[in-house]
Amino acid sequence: MRLFTIIIGMNNSNRISILAALLVVLLVACGGKSAQRENEASAGSGTTQKQEVVMAKIYDYRVVASYPHSTRSYTQGLQYVDGTMWEGTGQYGRSQLQSVDLATGKVKCLASLPDNEFGEGITLYKGNIYQLTWESHKAYLYDTNGNILKTIAYKGEGWGITTDGERLFLSDGSSTIRRIDPETFETLESICVTLDGQPLDLINELEWVDGSIWANIYLTDAIVEIDPATGVVKGYVDLPRLRDMLEKNPEAEAFNGVAYNAESGHFYVTGKDWNRLFEIEIIK
Repeated sequence: MRLFTIIIGMNNSNRISILAALLVVLLVACGGKSAQRENEASAGSGTTQKQEVVMAKIYDYRVVASYPHSTRSYTQGLQYVDGTMWEGTGQYGRSQLQSVDLATGKVKCLASLPDNEFGEGITLYKGNIYQLTWESHKAYLYDTNGNILKTIAYKGEGWGITTDGERLFLSDGSSTIRRIDPETFETLESICVTLDGQPLDLINELEWVDGSIWANIYLTDAIVEIDPATGVVKGYVDLPRLRDMLEKNPEAEAFNGVAYNAESGHFYVTGKDWNRLFEIEIIK
């Protein structure tokens, strides 16, 4: 499915119209029925509220390097810290927390999830690692050796997680990113993500970079830059050419996995069961 790729390739007026039409059908975004009722009430009162629509910029990129990546790694979360690449993988029966040697692609399994749990996003927070699960309503907190320190129950699905060093942000596949309590995972704030004025669903893997949240949009080859204060998508980069650079990789599934190297300013991206991991420079 290349829906996002198709939409963002259109001119501004067309992509807004198509996004609006799609969201009437999906309508799982930014308040749902409650927001709809409020809009209807506002319309009935004769009051019109206009908000300025910020159009997302289109970014370019260049491939800096390509590294081997295990085709047994169904990438759900990716993070690069102090020279170490951490990866959280999914699929029932093979969900893991692992460290990866970037140059060789060699994987070191630090922890394996129970066979009935599907691993999702990861993040390093204050010296420990959080790993989400998809529908088990459970997060694991590990030390950096993969020893479980505690489990945390939460409501809904877990998709992506990131931190600015003090706060935690969680995605659940909708257009909402939640700021959560690190101890309880209770929601402290909800951020509605919008692209060109319309809610953007399928927010997936997250990465905090220099005051912005970058997110992979599931089932697309795109990542977006989100203003965490407003939820507005400031810009995006579409990366379908990376898939064309995979060779002899029939296992390759959806693009997923976004990590950032603060020293070089480069991003690392890959996909579920891809045999390559790419280092890219995003050009704004």
